[in-house]
Amino acid sequence: MHYKSDVEAVDALSRSYRELKSEIGKVIVGQNEVVQAVIISLFSNGHSLLVGVPGLAKTLLVSTIADVLDLEFKRIQFTPDLMPSDITGAEILDENRHFKFNRGPLFANIILADEINRTPPKTQAALLEAMQERSVTVAGQRHVLDKPFFVLATQNPIEQEGTYPLPEAQLDRFMFNIPLDYPSYSEEVDVVKGTTTDRDIVLKNVLNSSEIMEFQKLVRKIPIADNVLEYAVKLASKTRPNTEMATAEVNNYISWGAGPRASQYLVLGAKCHAAINGKYSPDIEDVQAIANYVLRHRVVKNYKAEAEGLSVEDIIKNLY
Repeated sequence: MHYKSDVEAVDALSRSYRELKSEIGKVIVGQNEVVQAVIISLFSNGHSLLVGVPGLAKTLLVSTIADVLDLEFKRIQFTPDLMPSDITGAEILDENRHFKFNRGPLFANIILADEINRTPPKTQAALLEAMQERSVTVAGQRHVLDKPFFVLATQNPIEQEGTYPLPEAQLDRFMFNIPLDYPSYSEEVDVVKGTTTDRDIVLKNVLNSSEIMEFQKLVRKIPIADNVLEYAVKLASKTRPNTEMATAEVNNYISWGAGPRASQYLVLGAKCHAAINGKYSPDIEDVQAIANYVLRHRVVKNYKAEAEGLSVEDIIKNLY
């Protein structure tokens, strides 16, 4: 896949994105913004957390994306008794009494970490090490994971019984936090029509792993104007209470703001958002389009905001 110029490559990225969307649309009804956000994080080489109540097709969405991308897909159901070695793999004795490494389910391209908040911190930490380092360490040996490596974790916001909420530092490893909502009435009618018949849907592969990695490199190469980059950094800075950029509302309602990783993801996400929409350089609108996904899990509101029923999203919107 060699393009004469970066402009031609961005055009190809935009085309591939449209093809991806239409293939995914054969299975997933609606959820356009969710699909777009997941693809942006994939092309930006970042991981995503999908948050929504059960039954909103989170698992189906991820497996559909894996099918369309011709990538190896593994689903790990996180449970309270899951051990780190259950996901990373372990050393086992073979028939010649030599230790050999038995690869766990993390060795795939797309990992669906289902209900990540149901597993204890030790196992969460093993997954998060893999996300950060793109490798796992077992018995002192480092094993490099397959590329591309992309984790989509799901979290159910309503059942908090018996869950282990992810600490802020670990949430920070996710590029995007993507909320899923109930479908509209007409979308739900389409879903039920499509899922209660014997119709078989055949999906075609749009991209393979080497093409995805090319696009990930391309996204980083996209130029960004200084004023847009500075806007992204300012936006992240404004969320930090009691700093020079913080607004009165942030000082009043936020106990913890977004760190520097947020600024990096705002820039990468804006570059990718521009590219899939056929633009060769992002502008401020591209930063705003993805800002909520980047900031909503990095900004922690205080008890005052809780008491007044303010959501993190409300506060973020007022910073644009």
